[in-house]
Order: sequence, then structure tokens, then C-alpha cells
Amino acid sequence: MRWAEEISREEWERIDLVISKYKNRHGALIPVLKEVQDVCGYLPKRVQHRIADGLHLPTSQVFGVVSFYAFFTTVPRGRNIIRVCMGTACYVRGSKEILDALQRELGVHVGGITEDRKFTLEAVRCVGACGLAPVVVVGQDTYGMVTPGRAVQILGNYT
Repeated sequence: MRWAEEISREEWERIDLVISKYKNRHGALIPVLKEVQDVCGYLPKRVQHRIADGLHLPTSQVFGVVSFYAFFTTVPRGRNIIRVCMGTACYVRGSKEILDALQRELGVHVGGITEDRKFTLEAVRCVGACGLAPVVVVGQDTYGMVTPGRAVQILGNYT
């Protein structure tokens, strides 16, 4: 997708503001990466190069930190991450049908991001809420005993 590779002029300006805020602070790399990822939704190589240049760090150091920590991503993600639990309890109670309904509604496959960058859809093994099966998690919000229809309705909370 072409849009996934683009960073808007406004986003570049915000990135530069973050960098300038931390420019002369020791240990600023992780806070800068976190704030910049909040701006862009991910950390593409061009952005990592800009951070390295702005903080006067080797590019390899920035790449190393981004690739080491699981909470940083180099691929675009939606503003809202939808996780459908596919663990045994959820699966036997219909999570596959929920996943199918969300894929149809969003027009994406698992791992995909919607054109408007609102949602990324993921299938996960277990969210540890088996008593609420089937479970869908959107961002930090957990929904239990979800049906396919209710899963689609839940999306309306994240416009």
C-alpha cells in the first residue's frame, strides 16, 4: 500500500519537535522512539534515520533499539489494534466466526491495516480471559462473550 510508506509534512514537523525536545538529554532514545511512534504509528527506516541524525547517534544504535524492543514496530499499524483470541476456549465458542465477520467488515485479512489507518486486525493465541470467551481486545479494552454481530458493533466505539 502506497500510503503506508508516506509520512505527512505535519508528521515530519511533529517528529522534529519531539527530537528537539530531547536533543541534548542523555538516555533520550527510547522516549523519542515512543513519542515518534505515537505520531506515525510505526518507525520506518526513514524516520529512524531522522532520529539518529537529530540525536547525533549512530543509525545502527537506533535500529538496534527498535528491533530489540517488542513494543516498537517498523510496519504500519492502525490506531486501534483489534485482537481476536483464538485460544481453545474462545475458538470453541465462536472466535473464528468473529474473526471472519471482522475481516469482512474491515476489508482486511489478519495482520492487515484498514485504508484509513484506523484498525489493524490480529489473531492471538490467548488473552488470559477464558471465562469471558470468546474475547476481543481493542487497544486496552477487553470485550467478553462477543458474537460476530457485537464485534462489528464494537468497532463503532473507535471512530
